[in-house]
Amino acid sequence: MEAVPPYVGSSEVHHYPPAEPTNKFPELFPSNVGYAGATPTGAEPAIVATAPAWPLHSGAPQLVVPTQLMDSSKDGKGKGKKSKFNMLEKWGNLSPWYSVKRGAFGLDSGPETPDTCRTTGLHFLHRHGARYPTEWSEYGGPAKLARKIHESTQKWTGSGLLTFLNDWTYKLGAELLTPFGRQQLFDLGVTMRVKYGYLLQNFTESDTLPVFRTESQDRMLASAMNFAIGFFGWPHEDKYQQSITIEADGYNNTLAPYKTCPNAKTQSKAERAVWYLTRWADKYLNEAQKRIAKDIKGFDLTIEDVYTMQQMCAYETVALGYSKFCELFTEEEWEGFNYSLDLYFWYDSSFGSPLSRVLGVGWIQELVARLTHSPIAIHNTSTNSTLDDNPVTFPLDQSLYVDATHEVVVLHVITALNLTNFAEQGPLPYTHIPKDLKFHSSELAPFATNVQLQLLECASIPGPQIRIIINDGVVPLTSIKGCPEQEDGMCPVDTFVEAMKEIIRDTDWNWGCHGDWDVPPGTEWNTTTGEPPKRGD
Repeated sequence: MEAVPPYVGSSEVHHYPPAEPTNKFPELFPSNVGYAGATPTGAEPAIVATAPAWPLHSGAPQLVVPTQLMDSSKDGKGKGKKSKFNMLEKWGNLSPWYSVKRGAFGLDSGPETPDTCRTTGLHFLHRHGARYPTEWSEYGGPAKLARKIHESTQKWTGSGLLTFLNDWTYKLGAELLTPFGRQQLFDLGVTMRVKYGYLLQNFTESDTLPVFRTESQDRMLASAMNFAIGFFGWPHEDKYQQSITIEADGYNNTLAPYKTCPNAKTQSKAERAVWYLTRWADKYLNEAQKRIAKDIKGFDLTIEDVYTMQQMCAYETVALGYSKFCELFTEEEWEGFNYSLDLYFWYDSSFGSPLSRVLGVGWIQELVARLTHSPIAIHNTSTNSTLDDNPVTFPLDQSLYVDATHEVVVLHVITALNLTNFAEQGPLPYTHIPKDLKFHSSELAPFATNVQLQLLECASIPGPQIRIIINDGVVPLTSIKGCPEQEDGMCPVDTFVEAMKEIIRDTDWNWGCHGDWDVPPGTEWNTTTGEPPKRGD
């Protein structure tokens, strides 16, 4: 991984707020002057229990994408988008989260509470909102392309669709949430309050406050705060307690498990994902590279540069609202970009990664503890005994849990849960996009992706039930040992817990994270269960 400065020579950098504003007199602008007027409260909202339909999320009305797309067959003339084509859904993990279509994961069921049932609890796992690019990249990377353009030793000129490059400057920061990313989490908090607000009555009755969890990394903490303001309203400080776990080397943290797993830091694991991505990029961007290179004279435009232009489109859009780079590609090339990120995350963080199960199992241990109202018996993974053994910082009797993490951890958890319906077509090929592909990073791990584990009690089914909903899509649980084929994706909690306990027992943290094993890049070795080679192999 190459560290790249987020700002290169030609960048525009807008520092706000000013360091020492001359008109700052906080004593003249108090935040509370009294005279609030009437403040009676009403009943908590409960769409999940009362409404005949579920409010679907369509993505990002604040962002703009081209109304015309490149048509390579007509040498650069634009064409209208197909009726079902939505560019915002073709950016893999860089897509804004959206409600997947009904049946997307194989069940003709919606996220609303099934008939004869009531939702009694919720375990909610979500990703941070849209951010600027990270400061490192294994392939591509907007800052690297900006630096290459700025530091080019040859005089180059953009023409045609690349005329805008002549005056273009790099305006992206690094790592932090963008304004749109802040709104994503605020909106997510609002929608979850509207859907599940009635669960707060349980806290009033028990005279307790909810404990939500996030991490110390800036975009994680900012996401959690924006979610809380959306969920609780302002002021929110006295309405819940925010646990901030430390994301740094040496600190056990199930929301950042790679920090205490040495094998997760070895370059060879990431190289496998890049091996597949680069070969696919060479294939699907071959014609795009030839076409775009015609509009920039005096510049060595590589396939990687063209791939980075697609990244730039996504990052500039979620940061600045619109990007000229989005106009450079056809629908087919955006489908190719989307699949490139499916490939990357399959092999880096999900069913095709040798470490995904072991990195996700710590959160599964915590889930089982919460479901059984029993402390974690053995801390032998990424769990943090200091926090998890304290009933104040890790309560076991809440009806609502909210954890904020990264997309890679969401994928680790999906893998550790054994939701192998997403793995039916793996190992994924780099030669073509499989027909009826089940694993889509834009559906599973976009910005602000969210996973709901609903707890239900039903008149028609004995015993408490659990089901899993990812971005409003109901996931079948038949791949989890003992879970029945059920039309709404429900599984008895006791059955689910026993299956999770077996997964925990069968997952070897010491071997996965500390064992002396390696896997080669390429097709020579593969997994579809997210596990490393067995001991002795």
